[in-house]
Amino acid sequence: MRTLIIGGARSGKSAYAERLAIASRKRIVYIATAQAGDDEMRNRIVHHRERRDMYWTTVEETIELGRAIEKHSGPDTLILVDCLTIWLANLLFSEARTYPEVGKIEPPAAFQYQRALLLKALENAKGGVILVSNEIGQGVIPQGAISRWFVDESGRLNQDVAAVCDRAVLIVAGLPVALKG
Repeated sequence: MRTLIIGGARSGKSAYAERLAIASRKRIVYIATAQAGDDEMRNRIVHHRERRDMYWTTVEETIELGRAIEKHSGPDTLILVDCLTIWLANLLFSEARTYPEVGKIEPPAAFQYQRALLLKALENAKGGVILVSNEIGQGVIPQGAISRWFVDESGRLNQDVAAVCDRAVLIVAGLPVALKG
């Protein structure tokens, strides 16, 4: 079973995904995509770690998410990925370069390959996978090409992941709303 958990910031997505993982009664591999680049992100990571059971296996993977899913997927294992939005940001901004405020933005060389590898790994997963992602496209259309590019790519990724998943759940104010399955 592949499940996409999607919602806004601080909606309760991660906590809900963790409860689902525990209910599976399988060995849990938590794939964390965040990097502790500053104190605020470090605090978020600590908060997430404190909620997890010490028996969970944690894998930190910022770019090669598809390979990590392939490597850790098994019939008795549930993989929880938190979160796709951060993974996408890591991937889109993986090259040290400046981006224009207007005009077309070219993705980094690894973008299409890593994205395709993720979708293939999800299709071929040997065990359960729960993916957490942010719904960021419901607000005001952002100014600037780079912000619009990120919102667009996030929306496309969420659509493609939802298509591969058996279930999709929207979290609003901590409450799950079934979208698929």
